[in-house]
Amino acid sequence: MRKYRPDVGHLYDLKQGLSLMEPKPEFELFIQVLLAHTGFEGTPNRVLRGKCVEHAVDGIAKKDGVTYFVEVKHHFSYHALTGLDESRIAWAVLEDVTDAFIAGLTDLRIDRAVIVTNTRYSEHAIQYGKCKKIIQIGWTSPENFGLRDAIEENKLYPLSCLRKVSVEARLRLVNSGIVLIKQLLNQDALTIERKTGLPQITVQSIMEKAKHSANTLWNF
Repeated sequence: MRKYRPDVGHLYDLKQGLSLMEPKPEFELFIQVLLAHTGFEGTPNRVLRGKCVEHAVDGIAKKDGVTYFVEVKHHFSYHALTGLDESRIAWAVLEDVTDAFIAGLTDLRIDRAVIVTNTRYSEHAIQYGKCKKIIQIGWTSPENFGLRDAIEENKLYPLSCLRKVSVEARLRLVNSGIVLIKQLLNQDALTIERKTGLPQITVQSIMEKAKHSANTLWNF
């Protein structure tokens, strides 16, 4: 059976939707939800003990007995590249927290680093990441597990893909734990009103847009 894939225009809507997200907390929550839907267990926003200093990271994720720390990099322009610096910093953090584990300063062993971005990586970043075995998740990378494929396969379309929904309304939903269209559709309007404090007319309008997108745009 042919794998469903939206046409070019719909992919543009998805790419644009990701770029419209607020880096914190919206995109970070979206990545947490995406990782959870793709088999990872984890916790957000941790401070890791290094041998030299402490490191604030965007999350810890575990899968198949491997523990990763997660760094999230958002770009408002989907043409922007995530460069070498993010990968070099990730490797330095991994080295320091590994040294702390070996020295007995922490009982949390981190095996690998993961960087997630909504765009692509520069060639230097890719080369460095491969050398250091850093997992670099981007719009279409790695193969079969880029954001585009993970979103389409699991129907993880973000609220930011909905047109004419204000940032304030989206962030109220995000702060109540709703960052996906299907999360919104799995709750009733009264519950959403109560959680977010949004007016009834606003909630109804957003839900109508979500239903229309689910039925016509993303083939839920």
